[in-house]
Parts: sequence; C-alpha cells; structure tokens
Amino acid sequence: MASVRRRQERDGRSRWRPVAGLRSALSGRSVAGQVFVLQLVLVLLLVAASVVALVLQVRRDTTREARGLSLAVAETFAHAPGVVEALDSPDPTAVLQPRAEAAREQAGVDFVVVMNTDGVRYTHPKPDRIGKQFVGTIEPALAGEPVVEEIQGTIGELVQAVVPVEDDGVVVGLVSAGITTERVGGAADNQLPLVLGAAAVALALATGGAALLSRRLLRQTHGLGPHEMTRMYEHHDAVLHAVREGVVIVDGDGTLVLANDEAHRLLGLPEDGEGRHVLDIGLAPDTADLLSSGRVATDEVHLVGDRLLAVNQRPTDRSGGPPGSVATVRDSTELRALSGRAETAHERLNMLYEAGVGIGTSLDVVRTAEELTELAVPRFADFVTVDLFEPVPSGGHPDTAGALRRTAMAGIRGDAPLYPVNETIRFIGSSPQGRSLTTGRPVLEPRLGDAPGWRAQDLERSGQVVDYGIHSLITVPLRAGALVLGVVSFWRSEKPEPFDAEEQELAEELVARAAVSIDNARRYTREHSMAVTLQRSLLPRSLPEQTALEIAYRYLPAQAGVGGDWFDVLPLSGTRVALVVGDVVGHGLHAAATMGRLRTAVHNFSALDLPPDELLALLDELVARIDQDEAQEEHSSPVTGATCLYAVYDPVSRHCTVARAGHPPPALVRPDGSVEFPDVPAGPPLGLGGLPFETAELELLEGSRLVLYTDGLVEDRAHDIDEGLELLREALSRAGDSPEDTCRVVLESRRPGRAGDDIALIVARTRALPADRIAEWPVPSDPAAVAEVRAAVTRKLTEWGLEELAFTTELILSELVTNALRYGGAPIQVRMLHDRHLICEVYDSSNTSPHLRYATMTDEGGRGLFLVSQLAERWGTRYLPAGKVIWTEQPLPRS
Repeated sequence: MASVRRRQERDGRSRWRPVAGLRSALSGRSVAGQVFVLQLVLVLLLVAASVVALVLQVRRDTTREARGLSLAVAETFAHAPGVVEALDSPDPTAVLQPRAEAAREQAGVDFVVVMNTDGVRYTHPKPDRIGKQFVGTIEPALAGEPVVEEIQGTIGELVQAVVPVEDDGVVVGLVSAGITTERVGGAADNQLPLVLGAAAVALALATGGAALLSRRLLRQTHGLGPHEMTRMYEHHDAVLHAVREGVVIVDGDGTLVLANDEAHRLLGLPEDGEGRHVLDIGLAPDTADLLSSGRVATDEVHLVGDRLLAVNQRPTDRSGGPPGSVATVRDSTELRALSGRAETAHERLNMLYEAGVGIGTSLDVVRTAEELTELAVPRFADFVTVDLFEPVPSGGHPDTAGALRRTAMAGIRGDAPLYPVNETIRFIGSSPQGRSLTTGRPVLEPRLGDAPGWRAQDLERSGQVVDYGIHSLITVPLRAGALVLGVVSFWRSEKPEPFDAEEQELAEELVARAAVSIDNARRYTREHSMAVTLQRSLLPRSLPEQTALEIAYRYLPAQAGVGGDWFDVLPLSGTRVALVVGDVVGHGLHAAATMGRLRTAVHNFSALDLPPDELLALLDELVARIDQDEAQEEHSSPVTGATCLYAVYDPVSRHCTVARAGHPPPALVRPDGSVEFPDVPAGPPLGLGGLPFETAELELLEGSRLVLYTDGLVEDRAHDIDEGLELLREALSRAGDSPEDTCRVVLESRRPGRAGDDIALIVARTRALPADRIAEWPVPSDPAAVAEVRAAVTRKLTEWGLEELAFTTELILSELVTNALRYGGAPIQVRMLHDRHLICEVYDSSNTSPHLRYATMTDEGGRGLFLVSQLAERWGTRYLPAGKVIWTEQPLPRS
C-alpha cells in the first residue's frame, strides 16, 4: 500500500508541474506571462490592422482595375473601325447605339457613351438619355488627352473614362466608358468573408504561436521572477567590470550612468563619477564633449595623458531603448605607432611612384630638374636644390673638374639665403656636396650648425642659412651610369627632427630616378643641338642683294626636332630672281642632311638658267638616285618624301614662272588686297619619276605679294590643308602691305603652341624695272650694224650717267654682236639693263653656245670671249625656247 501511495504522489507531481508552469505563465507574474500577454495584444492589433488594410487594398485594387477597364473599353471603341464614319453619318445614334450596347455587355461595364465634341450623347444604356448633355470632364479629351475620373453620374457613383475620336489628328467625337462604384464595392464585399475568415485563422495561429513562445521562454528563464533576474544582472555587471575594454554608459542628460573598471583606469575617472555630468568629472575637453554629445563615433582617437584612446560610441535609443549612449574605449597607442609607420611607408612608396611618372615628362634638362624639386617640396624636404655641371643643361659631357650651376630650386618660402638659380658654384672638398661628387655617395648632415666642413664652403652664407632655421641636409650625387651630372641637396627647416638614414635612402632613390631622366634630356639636347646646328648651317644666313623683290622670311623649327624644310632666294641673269621652297619628310639629322643636298643641287641647277619645270625634273632624278644609293646600304633609309616649289620672277616683263613638285600652291596677294591661290599644276613629289612637270605663267602687278610656304603652315592634326588654306587666306587679307608685316600676321594667326612640323615662309613683294632703265635695239644681219650699235650704246650710257663704262661696254657688245652675226641666226637683238649692275644681253635664234678657250699665238680668232670674260664681272648663256641669250654684268662705278 505504501508503494502504491508513493507512486500515485509521484504521478500527481509529474502531472502538476507542466500545468502549474503554464498557469504561472498565463498569470502574468513571471517574465514569460508578461511576454505572453504583450504578444497576444500585439497579435490582436496586427490582425485587426491587417483586416482593415486588406479591405482597403481590395477596394483600391478593384477601383484601379475599374479605371483601367473603363479606359481600355473607351480606347478600344474609339479606335474601332467605322466609328469616325458613323460620326459623320446623318444619324450616328442608329449606327452606334447597337454597337455601343454590344460592347458594354461584352466588356462588363455599365455604359459606353459616344458623344459629339459638344458633349451631346449619341448612345446610352438608357435611351431617354440620348441627345442630352454628358456628365463629366471632356476638356482634356477635346485637347487629345484621355481622362479618367470618379464622379456622381446619372446612374450613380461611377468611374468613367473619356477618350477622343480622332480623324487625321482632329478630334471629331468622344467616347466614354464607365462602371459604377456599386459594382466595384460589390466585388470587395464578396471578398470580405474570405478576408475575415483568413484573419480568424491567422489570429488562432498567432495565439497558439504566442503560447508556444511563452512556454519556451518560461523554460529558458526557468520561471525566474524579478529577484532572480536582478541576481542575474549582478553577475553580468561583474563580468562587465572584468573585461579589458572600457565601457561608459551616459544617459540622455549627459549623466554618467556606468563606467567599468577599465574605463576608470583609461580615462582617469574619479570614484564618485557615476551620477555626475560627464563635463564635471575632469575629463579632457574633447573626450567630455564626445561623451556628452551622444553622437556616433567610430575609432575616434583621443589623447588622454600619454595614451591614444580609440573611442566608439553609439546611441541607445535607436531601437526604442532609453535615451543616452554607450561608448567603448580601448588603448591604441602601440597600434597608432604601427599605423603611423605604415602610413609613412605608404607615403614614401607613393612619392616614388609619382617620381616615376612625374619626372621626365619633357626632354628638357632644366624642366626635369624643376620637376624633381617640385615633387620633393614640401612632402620630403622644405628646400631642394639641383646643381649641374655647366655643360650638362646644354647637352654637353659633364666636366667634373669644372664649376656647377644652380639649375633648379624650390622651397616652402622664397626668401631662403641659399645660392640662387643660375649661380655658378664651386664646392670645396670638405662640403657635403663636394664629398658626394668625389665619392659618388650620398652624405647626411643631421645638424648643419655642427658641420665645420659645410660651414667652410661660405662662412657668411652658411651662418645666414643656420640663422634662417635650416638645420639638416642630405646631398645625393646625380649619377647616370658612370657619369656624375651634378648633385641634389635636400634641406630641412620646419620639422625639428633631423634627417635620418631611412630618409637618406629615400632621397637616394628619388635622385636615381631623376638622374635617368636628366641624362636622357641631356642626350636629346645634344643631338637636337647638333641637328639644329647642321640645319641652320644649311639654310641661308642672309639673303642676296637684288632689286626685283622685297623679301621677308621666317623659319620655325618643329618642337619635336629639326626637320627638312628649306627655302632660298637665287639671283639670276637679266635682273631675274628665283624663289625656291621645299620640304623633306621626317625629322632629325637624316632629314636635315637630305635637305642640304637638295638645296645645294638647286643652287647648281639654277646656275644653268634652266626653266622651273626642267630644274624640277633634274631634281627629281637626283632624289631617285639618292634613294637607290641609300637602298644599297643596310642602315640607311631612303628619302621618304620630298616636295619643292620653284618660281622665277622677271622684273622687266613682270612675269613669274612657277612649277611645283607635290608642294602646296603659292598664295598671291594683289595690290588691292585680294588673295588668290593661282592654279599651278601639281606635279608628283620628288623621287617618283615618270611624269613631267608643268609650269604656270603669272603676270604680277607691281606691289603684288607672292607667298611661298611649307605644309607645316597649313596642315596639322587639328585640320586638313583645305581649312588651313582658308585660314591663310583670311590672315593674308588683313595683313599690311610690307612683307615683314605679312610674315608677322600669318605666323601669329597660325603658329601652334607646340609645332609638330617645321614652318618655312617667304613673302616677296614685286618691283618692276622702270622703262627708262631698259634699252633695246634690233641688229640687222650686216657687219656694218656693229658700229651703229656701239654709237647707240654710247648715247644711252651718257644718258644714264655711265660714261665711264662706255669703252668697255662697246668692246663687249662688239664682240658679242659680231659672234651673233657670224655664228648665230636672225633675228638678232641687243638689250641693255641699268640695275644694280649694267647688264648687256645679245639674243640670236641659234642654240649653239660659244665656249671660252685660250687662243695660241698663231690663231686668228678665239680671243673675243676671253676679252669679254676679262672686261665683265660675270657672263653666261641663257637658253630660250627659240634661241639663246648671251649676257654680261658689269659693276656700276662708285659715285
């Protein structure tokens, strides 16, 4: 019996425990019970809100559907075939009423109404409403825009759409379709039982879920009441004070609520700090301001004593908690030191990267040195100076025994008492710079005030430097392979710490990168100077004296290197002048040398007095032979392209003969200021061969300006040659009359900032030889005519005031006319020109040219031309299309 009784008591206790636990949970005295009641209330509120929201949503969706349906039906009917024709028929109602009713029944709307533009109905579900005014807004539809609205209509509250019926863009009628809100509300009412049923199911499920959650919470809290929870908080508080990170809790009024032991230690809080305002407990001002503000902070560093503290702070009222903030504090002194060293290393790597891409952007020695100083100031040093041996900036080989010149200097201020730029300096052996140049190694002087070797360089200036505040120096030699180009000095004044060994290594790396760029610029400068020297030696240094043309010229070499553009002015016989301009494609020594060969060839060919087309043909053959010779050598390159324009101007006839080989056409500025580009046949570029060259004859009024140029003036990457020619025309039209002003205006309007090609420009203003300086006589085929010619010549020389030349001129013309009568052919003509020289010309129709020879003692003839060559300063033969001219020049007597 006792055993049975004990078993019954044990079974009763086992049945009682879950029932008692659930009853305790539902009683509200425990935490679980309170949570259950709160959850139940929230579930009821959420279910009620959901039912209301669902009903409203159903009604809104149904209304939206009604708006879309009415608009779709109205649009469909308005665009249906035959509607426009029905509106134009005598009885639109008879045609449209059955169609509208059929559409209404098929679409499930309450009405489909067709009306005219005045709003008078043609159709309606109720026939007695036909012919009456439509109730609703039709103005937007009349403007071509559909309108949907909710109104109180003739059949009740409804949603209706009005759309236009258009014929070729003109509104000829309106169509309205609508559905009543009663039908819309009916749909919502039909769904309401379903919604309420779903809400009831949701409420039952939520209540069961809350009961289960409360039961689970009861198990997890073991049925603890407030007292037990307090004890649990005390345990947590003990743990809080044992962590190695400071925790500070401040309420919304800025009162310190809680600070654990680590926070007291790190912040130096007083024992009675809790309960007092954080601004009154002796914290550093910035830290106190942060804690009292309650703002968000992430790893914000504050200096407290000798510690760097990282503070993180977040407000506590973001999720419905009490107003205030909680902050965590940790000691980051060592981490900060490591991060500072990492930041310094990153900055140095970044500086080296920028040195690689920012130094050496131009092939200019001085600019490259300036880029080094600009990079290092103020990031690395307060002042930086670059001193190069004097031949280096001009491209020469460094003379280590010579003086240096301060090439570049930069600093945080401009009044430092250092040697200025362009100052010539000789460093003594004991100075840091002298030791760097001698040993080829960098030198570190941490304290300049205690460096006697440096002070011995210049006692007065060194004292000024120290007084100025510059206290530390690093000197690094500029080395490019085995060459020492100069020395770079880094000076410090602002930071109190001197330069150290790590900074010396950084300085050495910076200078090593700059030295390569400076040496490349030096080599380029040397080669560029050689090419420029060669090119300028091949170009005319001064223009020859002549009176046919007033000439001005400009030559601008390309920035990328010397090229093959060239020009020349060549006096010819008979007061004529040849103008030539050419271009060899490419840059560098090869182009300049080829240009010199072509210019020399033109000089030689012009001495033969050849017409322009024949001269270009000979020049074309020469270029072809040059290409053949160059092709036979491995390391030689042929002439990739050469052009030339050759013009001969005669001031007697004012005719200009022009031929060109692939060159841009000349420009001609008439005396009235009009500009044109004469049609000169464009021959092939030199060296192609196979095609003849053609000439153009231009008659130039006195005072005309002939403009010759190379393609660098009218072509560049920004525009083609046609646009360049128009720009040249515009510049010439506003230039002054003088050739000098013309050159200036043209180059000012077209000169690019960095010319990619050479520019050669010649402007020649024409002059005419006065008629009273020209004398001509026909010579009959009779030896007796020689005497008459001598007499006429004497009279003309007397008229010109050249009596001193009468005897020699008579002898010269006697010999030339006699030879023409004996060996030439009729007609024979004599012309005498009074210019800078006295020019005598004898023309005959024969193409046989006399030759100068030395006659022996027994020869009866052969002395005439020898006599002419002795009496005249120059003489020669000029061939014409029919015949030849033998000419002589005599200097005029000095007045």
